[in-house]
Amino acid sequence: MAVQKSKKSTSRRNMRRAHDALKATGTHECPQCGEIKRPHHICPSCGYYDGREVVPQDDAA
Repeated sequence: MAVQKSKKSTSRRNMRRAHDALKATGTHECPQCGEIKRPHHICPSCGYYDGREVVPQDDAA
């Protein structure tokens, strides 16, 4: 069974974890309404995707 010879210091442990942080998600601007949306997804504010309306939005809301 593998057992470490000595304790790994907190500095070395944290250096190993330096690349484990979450990356920021990419965002694009919707060409229809100008709101920020996720790429390759339907715009949540206007319901458009690729220049056509996919989800009809209520004007009363």
